[in-house]
Amino acid sequence: MASQNDDQAILESEQIHTGQPRLYQVLLLNDDYTPMDFVVDVLQRFFAMTKELAITVMLQVHREGQGLCGIYPRDIAATKVDQVVAWARQHQHPLACIMEEKG
Repeated sequence: MASQNDDQAILESEQIHTGQPRLYQVLLLNDDYTPMDFVVDVLQRFFAMTKELAITVMLQVHREGQGLCGIYPRDIAATKVDQVVAWARQHQHPLACIMEEKG
């Protein structure tokens, strides 16, 4: 048996709270074999850096052991890492590229 309230049901909208996506830093790691010019090319090619900025980041990688390439949502960061590693292997360089969650 239907009551009067059943006919006048009120639909409440469900609010979904979405936050900003987690961000990840993409980093290049230093090694003793990858040429500096190749690292500069990678930074320009995959991270759209100017030559001057790419040289600055390359020197940071060389001196400090790692350099920040950019900060991206997870999927984009993972794609960038895969692209850089594949490009380096294709050119027979051991360049390492990693991503870390930005804290």
